[in-house]
Amino acid sequence: MFVRTLDELRKKGVEKVLCEGKARTVRFVNKRDGMGFTMADVRLAPGMNAVLWCKNHWEANYVVAGRGRLTNLTTGQAWEMEPGMLNVVGPRDRHRVETETHIHIISVFNPPLEGNEKHDADGAYEPSGPIPPGKERMFVKTVREMEAQGKRQSAAAGSATTLRMLTKDNGIGITISDVHMKAGNSNRLWYKNHWEANYILAGRGRVEDLTTGESWVMEPGMLYNVGPKDRHAMHSETDLHLISIFCPALQGDEKHDADGTLEASGPVPPGPEGY
Repeated sequence: MFVRTLDELRKKGVEKVLCEGKARTVRFVNKRDGMGFTMADVRLAPGMNAVLWCKNHWEANYVVAGRGRLTNLTTGQAWEMEPGMLNVVGPRDRHRVETETHIHIISVFNPPLEGNEKHDADGAYEPSGPIPPGKERMFVKTVREMEAQGKRQSAAAGSATTLRMLTKDNGIGITISDVHMKAGNSNRLWYKNHWEANYILAGRGRVEDLTTGESWVMEPGMLYNVGPKDRHAMHSETDLHLISIFCPALQGDEKHDADGTLEASGPVPPGPEGY
């Protein structure tokens, strides 16, 4: 189990400036971490107008805050970017991102990035591994629409609710979930068959490694990462909102068993060296 924070990573100088200074990205998880994906905290400035093309990756972007516009340059289809929107782009999806306000995004790549990549002239990153097959061209989902369809479900013995916005059926190799946990709730979890990263967007709590007894404050900008060896416990002091990323991807309807485990859904990435 390991923890990283936005402030610590910025102090280490890992923040990258992209898109002619209009985008800043802090990559929390990279290929060397062996979790099967890259996760980044991305901030876009107002007035950005960038053409991008993930020729060698699938990328999923969850909008935390801000507004803008996303356009598929092949079909001309466009979407308004707003909080709770998840957009997914792949190797066939040349697209344009325009920002009206500052935008905060959680970005997840598969295959994972090495960590130091810069966009080339086409707005692409160099290859970093086998590309998942995918099942759809560029697509968008929103929290609002999925909740209206009744897709939010109880999780972790009722201690939280989860909206699994990407699942195994999407063919991207990861699951991304919008998770809420009410103040005062607790749970014990053990992901024997997966790696999971949890990024705190709002609220405060604690997470504890039940093997070592070490614990950390859960607050915005904190990411904790758990794998098959990591029995852990969560406690929410206030209402918590977090983004959860699983690899391998979940089927989507799994329930936690008595150990706080979700059933196996594919090969488990190796994790960090020496794990």
